[in-house]
Order: sequence, then structure tokens, then C-alpha cells
Amino acid sequence: MLLLVVSAMTRLGIGGFHYAINNPGPLAAATDIVIPAGGTQGSATALRRQGAITHRLVFVAATLVSTEDGPLHAGEFMVPAHASLAQILNILRHGAPVEHQVTIPEGLTGWQIAGIINVAPMARGKIAPPPEGSVLPQTYDYVRGTPRAAILARAQRALAAMMNAKWAARDRDIPITSPAQALILASIVQSETPLSREMPEIAAVYENRLIKGMKLQADPTVIFAASQGRIAGGVAISRADLSRASPYNTYMIDGLPPGPICAPGVAAITAVLHPAKSRALYFVATGTGGHVFADDFTQQLKNIAAYHAVQNNETINRDATSLRN
Repeated sequence: MLLLVVSAMTRLGIGGFHYAINNPGPLAAATDIVIPAGGTQGSATALRRQGAITHRLVFVAATLVSTEDGPLHAGEFMVPAHASLAQILNILRHGAPVEHQVTIPEGLTGWQIAGIINVAPMARGKIAPPPEGSVLPQTYDYVRGTPRAAILARAQRALAAMMNAKWAARDRDIPITSPAQALILASIVQSETPLSREMPEIAAVYENRLIKGMKLQADPTVIFAASQGRIAGGVAISRADLSRASPYNTYMIDGLPPGPICAPGVAAITAVLHPAKSRALYFVATGTGGHVFADDFTQQLKNIAAYHAVQNNETINRDATSLRN
């Protein structure tokens, strides 16, 4: 190796060697470069192939004369445009690897979550659908080559840690007796609305129903049952779906279903543990975004009629627009 240093310095001279180390490099644009494990030669080859350095020999020599600065690390690193050899060596010794991201939105089933993680770029391996409600929806950073099973495990640990903290701070007068029950109801609330401001009201409706011994009659649980656990919302339900025998069909069973129907987010979990102070037992979509709530069935019927009126007006307006066009 010493001969490499001597050879490089002989060719360039001392001044030229220092200039080659500190002069702007040939890389035209910032580039993520994968540095393999196995030593300086492999690093030089990868950098040369990506156009970050011009001479492998000079890179190897520069590495050897600066060994006291630390070893080179394998991984994926972002090398700026025209980075000098000195900058590149500093990046490979002390820089943070490039981080990739995978985002798990709220309200997805385990089947849908597996679909997202299994196509996460630059990760490796494959996962099976996780148990419902075992993953915290959020964005996760990871480095190239991270096992997808490790990403899933992080998401599950994040859910467990968050749930422990939220459960300890819950309202004590709610009819939810365990973190498992909280996750089940939160998954229903999550599937009913994307609006976090509404979630405490919807949670209150379902908890009021539990207190009174009423069936929950939550449409998302019917969708979950009818889709065999693939989805928990976003489609219409039929009379046949409502009469489908399933432990998840809350039109037929009493109380909560046996497990979550999706991955609830923090807002839905918080809403279940701190529901609105409300006597409402019903809610229906407004037709213009959000929901309207009712304490009794008479008011619920009026709200349903108002919803259908909005839907009919929208249909008339669409038909009129179509005729004008």
C-alpha cells in the first residue's frame, strides 16, 4: 500500500497531490452512491463508476495518508456535486447514510400495510400482513438494505409505546376497559371519518351506545367483514352485507368486534380515550363534508332526510350541467 502512495505522489508531485485531493471533483450533480463493504479498492471502484472521482489510485493514496481520520464506512451516501476527494473521504468516514422513507397512512388494514411496506424502495425482504391495529401510522426513515421486517417491527413498537402512554392518561369514566378495546373502537372511529375534529364526537356516540347496551351498527365493520379483512371503508354496503354472519358485523353482534378493523392514528385513539361530553347516539353524513349528530332517533331521521335532500340537489345540478354541455 505504501507503494501506492509513493507512486501517486511521484506522478503528481507533492503539490499536485494536495491539489488533486482538494480540487473540486468531476461529479456533475449531487448523487447517492452505494459504497460496498470490503475496503478501499471497492470504494474507489464505486466512486469512479459513478463519476465522483477521476483516478482510483489517487483516491486510494489519499485514503492511506489520512488513515488516522478513521475507517471508510459502507453504505449509501449522498455526494454533492463537484465534491473534492477530501470532502468525499469525510463523508465516507463521518457522514450519515442516505435515509429513505415509507409512509403508512391512517385507516389501512394489515393487508394494505403489507402492500406498502413490501414495495418500500431500497429495503429488502418481504412481510406478511401484520395483525390489525398493531402498527402506528406515520412516516418511517430507514437506510438502504434495511429488512422490511425491521421496518414493520419499528412501527409495531411505536404503536405499543404510544398506546401505553395514552392509556395511562385516559379518562376514567369511559366504558373501555383495556388498551385492546381502545384500539378496536379507535379503528372504527378512524374508518368513520378522516376529520380529527369529529373523532371525539363519533367516539362519544359509540361509547354512549356501549353504555346503553345498543348495537354499534358501524358500517366500516360490515365492510371489513364483507371484504374478508382487505378494506375497512370507501365502498357502499348492501342489505346482504348487513345480514352477513360475522363476529365483525356490528349490526348483528352485541358490543365490540373481536379485534381492530384497521390501523387507527393517534387522533382516533385519543378521541376514544377522551371522548366528547355528549349524549348523542346517532350520526349521519351531511353530504357536504363531515357529520351531524343526534341524541334521539327522531332527530336522526330528520338529519337523514336532510342528507338525502343534499344528495338529490347534487344529482339535479349534475344533470342540469350535463344538459347544458
